[in-house]
Amino acid sequence: MTSRKRLAVALATAALLVSGVTTAVAQPAPAEQLRKDTEALHALGVSGVQARMIGPDGRQSVATSGTADLKTGRPVSPDGYFRMASTSKTLVAVVVLQLEAEGRLSLDDTVEHWLPGVVRGNGNDGSRITLRRLLQHTSGIQDDLPGYSTPAEYYQQRYQVHGSGELVARAMAHAPVVGWAYSNTGYVLLDMVVQKAAGRPAHQEITDRVLRPLGLDRTRWTGTSPTLPRPHARAYEFFGPGARVDVTDQIPVDHENLGWVTTTRDENLFFRALLSGRLLPARQMAEMKDTVDVTGLAQELWPGGKYGLGLVQRPLKSCNSSYWSHEGGDGGYITLNGVTEDGTRSVVVSMSEARRDRMMEQEEAASALIEHALCGAHAGAG
Repeated sequence: MTSRKRLAVALATAALLVSGVTTAVAQPAPAEQLRKDTEALHALGVSGVQARMIGPDGRQSVATSGTADLKTGRPVSPDGYFRMASTSKTLVAVVVLQLEAEGRLSLDDTVEHWLPGVVRGNGNDGSRITLRRLLQHTSGIQDDLPGYSTPAEYYQQRYQVHGSGELVARAMAHAPVVGWAYSNTGYVLLDMVVQKAAGRPAHQEITDRVLRPLGLDRTRWTGTSPTLPRPHARAYEFFGPGARVDVTDQIPVDHENLGWVTTTRDENLFFRALLSGRLLPARQMAEMKDTVDVTGLAQELWPGGKYGLGLVQRPLKSCNSSYWSHEGGDGGYITLNGVTEDGTRSVVVSMSEARRDRMMEQEEAASALIEHALCGAHAGAG
């Protein structure tokens, strides 16, 4: 679970602070439900929670629960930064698809074509893996990322810097798997391909192609910095009884791909822009939404979910529909998000504690928040 990144239209109404603060007179039900759902997450033992939903008319509701700092009791900021973690895979996928739309690469290009000799050994063969398979996690490449499972390992590893070449080489020490398998290393390779095709690092392409055009000035690549901008909640990892550790300060294992921080506002606006067609031509958007079944832990985390190209489709059972998302989890921060098919309704919930003892309960409660926000009474009214 270590590895779970402004629309140019002004929002017409101010955010509604719902954590014991103000509730919208026009729509008390959805705001109250959002508050209840954040409190349910806090009740599981998650130290801090912030959530934001946006309706079709741009109206926002925000709720927080818990504390941003277990030592001081500081309240959770509704605009706090958090690590984007694997949600940044959607950013990478958007850039790859934009480059395809420009004719600068093809999804059917092989890894060997762009990165000769990089994917080789123990049955791994870059000449048989396309960029599409990397994006879709069907490349067979196994992860072997450094990580921590105890407090001692966290303190030992938190400031270590790992290069892309090192991470890929570690993966090449393992034989490939068959079928769908989530692969962070696949996105390490995609970052390397973007740099080859565009002539600049992937994080620069993401900034210029996605963030600046949308005015997402609170989504930032921090690289090898172990800290986050302020304000932010302290991040915690619950390893077990007596072992709740502040893990806020650390360098992401794959800092090129996972070194992004954002806010609930920016993440909402990014997914709304993507699903409303503002970032990709229709053909590339259709390719992104061409899904396959997931397996293993992903099947447990996303019941009924399917994976496209850097984008996950999940069912909305209570309103007989579906939504698009890509959650992220890294360094104590776990974030779930969701946006409707047309991009008009969205929600993001960020938790500043990873409960290793209650992982599935935490996931299910956060997924319930997404479901309520996208299917509740507010869904039609915004």
